[in-house]
Amino acid sequence: MDMKTLRRQARERMNGACRVCPQCDGKACAGELPGMGGIRTGASFRANVSALEKICLKMRLIHEVRAPETACEVLGLSLSMPVLIAPLAGTTFNMGNGLPEERFAQVVTEGARSAGTISCTGDGTSEVFGSGLNAVQAAEGWGIPVIKPWAGEAFFERLERAAQAGCLVVGMDIDTAAITALAKSKRPVSPKSRAELSAIVEKAHALGLKFLLKGVLSVEDALAAEECGCDAIVVSNHGGRAFEAVPGTAAALPAIAQSVRRMTVLVDGGVRAGADVLKMLALGAAAVLIGRPAIIAAMGGEEEGVRMLLTRMQRQLEESMLLTGCASVREAGPHLLA
Repeated sequence: MDMKTLRRQARERMNGACRVCPQCDGKACAGELPGMGGIRTGASFRANVSALEKICLKMRLIHEVRAPETACEVLGLSLSMPVLIAPLAGTTFNMGNGLPEERFAQVVTEGARSAGTISCTGDGTSEVFGSGLNAVQAAEGWGIPVIKPWAGEAFFERLERAAQAGCLVVGMDIDTAAITALAKSKRPVSPKSRAELSAIVEKAHALGLKFLLKGVLSVEDALAAEECGCDAIVVSNHGGRAFEAVPGTAAALPAIAQSVRRMTVLVDGGVRAGADVLKMLALGAAAVLIGRPAIIAAMGGEEEGVRMLLTRMQRQLEESMLLTGCASVREAGPHLLA
């Protein structure tokens, strides 16, 4: 399968939910929710792409690097590259029902695993969350279940279900804390106080899990997350799908990465190619998460498509490292920036 075939099949399967544009920048799909677009004006989706485009790398070709090393360790997980798949779910609601929820979760989980990296799984209804957990369990715990910030005991119930799936890391996408549709369906989500977040992290650790908080976009929240014991954060605006009046993640990342001392810092938003991965590492991230490209790959080529996407990104990352004189992703830093 080639990328042209994959993209054509994804467009057909997604039934208009995604145009599979040549450049995925949020312009054509602004406000298309349900669907794959950014919320309201789509400004924060576009900001993710434009903020990353403004970052330039310093080309250096007089050096000794010949075989760049992309392998890394993130939260105790040995990965072939610093690229994870973001928590993705809601195939009926957002993806044109191109694949059944259970099958989609299997595809992204196994596709990432076959490429030597790992996928998060998403949340929503109990059935949607269960589909992700089933995929993680079938992969012998190789996945990161990410739970919505449910109010009350609902979060803790899902946390325990995640632990039973055998995973090593669990997360919460706090950037979904204002989804009114969930409240209307009597499944409310909410922001978390320091006390609430600390209790969640304490429970995760008691279950033997490391805890990742996705949806941090300010130094203040990063410091609060560290104070509450989080093992990692994801600098994220939920792919521009939560709040239109925020900056792109590449703009927010440096100050956040510089402010924390202990936590692992990951980032998502606008990452489309290997050069984008290296830019984010240079800005301070330990790894990136990809969302929309993984959905298109899964819809267009299932496991093979996901593996092909990740393998191509790894190859592009290696090329970018050669062109900047970066021997290992562990050595990436601000010195790579032009």
